[in-house]
Amino acid sequence: MATFTRTDELQGAEFVGANLRGARFVESDLSGVVMRGVEVDGLDIDSPWLPEGDSFRVNGVDVIPFVEAELDRRFPGRAERRAESPEGLRAAWDRLQQTWAATLERAAAMPAGSVDVSVGGEWSFAQTLRHLVMATDIWLGKGVLELEHPFHPIGQPDTSYGADGEDPSVFDATAPSYAEVLEVRAGRVAMVRDFLATVTPDQLAEIRTNPHNPEHTETVLHCLHVILEEEWEHHRFAVRDLDLIAAGSAG
Repeated sequence: MATFTRTDELQGAEFVGANLRGARFVESDLSGVVMRGVEVDGLDIDSPWLPEGDSFRVNGVDVIPFVEAELDRRFPGRAERRAESPEGLRAAWDRLQQTWAATLERAAAMPAGSVDVSVGGEWSFAQTLRHLVMATDIWLGKGVLELEHPFHPIGQPDTSYGADGEDPSVFDATAPSYAEVLEVRAGRVAMVRDFLATVTPDQLAEIRTNPHNPEHTETVLHCLHVILEEEWEHHRFAVRDLDLIAAGSAG
């Protein structure tokens, strides 16, 4: 099977009568793609970036509002991720961590080694938790608190985007034990909780340098929203993969 890696050579290409059955697009830019008269049986699209103001049309219908409403129904508490007040953010974080606690219990009850199983080349459950450590370090440690050394070596960086300006040697190339992952993850959860416990409306409005792009700025509130978004999206991924592992469909 042909593999096309990062390239702009296919940008604006036209496929007429092409057979793309079974093709897989990973971290690819499909913005503005137009499909006409296509067969879509079994088509599976997973995009965590479906914000308000964008559009995703199927047969002329923008499906983003329907998708968001259904995800909020499936994951109670998800709708609170855009809270803007200190009280709302505290409630949103507590609700989110209650959801994660139930999922951690589920993972613990599964056969040994399940937390290290990769489904379809995606991160394992343990790696997902490590990435959330990384997300907290980026958006709270580096972005909001402006710590000089915000990253824990156990964090799982997204290699697609590099190590966010940090020396890659900061991160541990070896796989830590699951117990270590849980310990560090719990510390980062507490770190967010402690910050939210005393944050004020004025602090939420303060400006910070975007930790990914220092040429741009963000509010503290925006940084917290990113953390909540990361948490909910990766929880969705984790539950999806745990379902497949439990069903014996991981591969």
